[in-house]
Amino acid sequence: MRLRLREPLLYRWLKLRRAFDRRPRPAAELGTPAIRRILAISCTALGDTLMTTPGLRVLRQAYPAAHITLLVHPSLQALFTGLPEVDALLPYDGKWRGFGRVARQLKDYDLAAIFHGNEPQATPLAYLSGARHIFKLPNNNRWNFLLSNPTPLRTWDDLGHGIEQRVAVACLAGATQSAERRMSVPRHAAGVDAVDQALAGLGWQDAPLVVLQPGASTLSRRWPRSRFIEAAATLAATHPACRFVVTGSPAEAALCQEVAAGIEAAVPLAGGQPRAWASAGRLPLIALPELFARSRVLVSGDTGPMHLAVTVGTPVVALFAVSDPARSGPGYDLDKHVVIRKWRTCDPCLSKNCPYAEPICMDNIAVAEVVAAVEGILAREAA
Repeated sequence: MRLRLREPLLYRWLKLRRAFDRRPRPAAELGTPAIRRILAISCTALGDTLMTTPGLRVLRQAYPAAHITLLVHPSLQALFTGLPEVDALLPYDGKWRGFGRVARQLKDYDLAAIFHGNEPQATPLAYLSGARHIFKLPNNNRWNFLLSNPTPLRTWDDLGHGIEQRVAVACLAGATQSAERRMSVPRHAAGVDAVDQALAGLGWQDAPLVVLQPGASTLSRRWPRSRFIEAAATLAATHPACRFVVTGSPAEAALCQEVAAGIEAAVPLAGGQPRAWASAGRLPLIALPELFARSRVLVSGDTGPMHLAVTVGTPVVALFAVSDPARSGPGYDLDKHVVIRKWRTCDPCLSKNCPYAEPICMDNIAVAEVVAAVEGILAREAA
């Protein structure tokens, strides 16, 4: 009952409070030193936060002396510690449980830029931070009465790639229009050490690495595990020096171990040497930028690791069906990456509620297509 009442009560209270809020909000302040404290919100998944970094960069360029606090998901705090575009990170998972605590910590901000966050929490938090200026895209939700850009209404379909959407938010907030698209992530010494130790333990210091990411945030974005195994086995036959790292979150450890074991069974090496290794749960997230930077290619669905590989310059073979690569695929260096997209087989698509353990739309992506894409990248990298 309390959960059902929380949102409507918050809505009515903020509607009333905003009606009596007479603080001046001169647009002339934007882009000037009058904006001293900025709250940036991007507290969802890894890929979402990586796509926010170009927006943060152009925002920093507009406000070089301002203090910028980034609201970030707790699981990503260590990875983004040291991000040069921001001065402080504040962990928040975008849920009701921590809403009150975070609201009490947010004080005396001048401007809030909501790059990516869940509602009904993100926009109310921005307003409760004290920000006079609040910008968000898309802005077609019931909380837009709190925004400085309540009109014109713009939906996700109006905004293009996720990077472009975030840069557009920064431009509304006073930044100069920019073609900036490159994402960024700090490189941590502890992550480098972890990769060094892992590869040395496997005897893979000089091996060409192919990374496979079988998991995804939703089942509907996963290529079947059997396809990953078959693709790796095919590649091993023509590239026997290659070694396969199967990445994933700790929650995906069993899936990754199954894929690695399947590769080992299909194409075992003499002497019991490992050909595949499941890194899920064994390498910390801060090690992934270094791991990907040392790899020849990543094969993945629409995932945060796909965006991380793009960020560090590693070629990706990106597999799409449910989601749209024009919105969430590789955002730049398109000559380096290969996107394979198939059609949605269900109408309507249930996406996060996909009933298939191995989605039939992703199953339309053939092993031969993926192998050919990887082969092309390996040949190009060797040239």
